[in-house]
Amino acid sequence: MNEMNLAYKEENNDYEVIDGVIYMMSRPNTDHMTVEGNIVTVFKNYLKGKKCRPFNEVDVFLSEKDNFVPDVMIVCNPDIIEKKGIYGVPDLIVEISSPSTARRDRMEKFFKYEKYGVKEYWLVFPEEKRVEVYLLKEGKFELDDVYSIFEDYEWDKLTDEQKAEVKHEIKISLYDDFYVKLDDIFEDIK
Repeated sequence: MNEMNLAYKEENNDYEVIDGVIYMMSRPNTDHMTVEGNIVTVFKNYLKGKKCRPFNEVDVFLSEKDNFVPDVMIVCNPDIIEKKGIYGVPDLIVEISSPSTARRDRMEKFFKYEKYGVKEYWLVFPEEKRVEVYLLKEGKFELDDVYSIFEDYEWDKLTDEQKAEVKHEIKISLYDDFYVKLDDIFEDIK
């Protein structure tokens, strides 16, 4: 990162840099922060005593021109963890999407995270209580699955076969026994 961007970064943490262009970030709403806190708590509880560590709202420096602030991430390589941020590629990144960030989360960030080799990428939509999980396969993100909490009226419309296919927890690819329940992610979201 060049000196101008570093100086700016020290003064104002509410921006990201994509291809050298500064993008201001709006402050998240309470649903966003609730979901973020829920995910960090679940990650932290599972990862306690393990090599990988969870972080939230920490700078990630992927290159001189690409500096992101993912909502939540898991980093398994301790060598890239420094006091001012993560200097390298996290293993899992979670972006909690809103109308103001949805395009950037699906386009610019998606392709940058793919390019740099993030193994797992989540797009979380608090209003819809939905999570899209992408896994890196042969250098490209592939949609692994879409996980949703259904409202009662939606659930009642599903056939028995459809209900049987609904998954209520997300399998995290980094560990064989790491599952996150959707109810835990969206706890306290109305």
